[in-house]
Amino acid sequence: MTIGESLRPAEGRFEGRTHHFPLRVYFEDTDVAGIVYYANYLRFMERARSDLLRALDIDQRGTLEAGEGVYAVADVSIRYKLPAKLGDDLRIVTELQEIRAASVLIHQRVMRGEEMLTDALVTAAFLSPEGRPKRQPRAWVERFERLQGEV
Repeated sequence: MTIGESLRPAEGRFEGRTHHFPLRVYFEDTDVAGIVYYANYLRFMERARSDLLRALDIDQRGTLEAGEGVYAVADVSIRYKLPAKLGDDLRIVTELQEIRAASVLIHQRVMRGEEMLTDALVTAAFLSPEGRPKRQPRAWVERFERLQGEV
């Protein structure tokens, strides 16, 4: 096995309807006290959402480059419960809550083992190249619906 074959970026996996994304806290993620800076939780959740879409074979980049549109976060409600620290192994747990015509409501939690560190509801809106809400691609909605139908 070559180095290129053995080293791969972190990838999440599905357990039923739930997507789990592993992540380690590095020095760059923390403040001087070794505590994760609050805005970095949003970055962690973004990575997990992007990985979920990739795992569902949703090509955001191709859709954007084709001029069809792109997802943008329209709303976030987040509750910080416990701090993550330098060196922690985290898991971002993502579940689709509701599929709408032009958006998706997503529940995300940052976990350290069984401890919930943050709890968030994210609305990702599908926008036209001009920045206006637009219906999501039907194929994407169908993939979301199949995921929600799993037990």
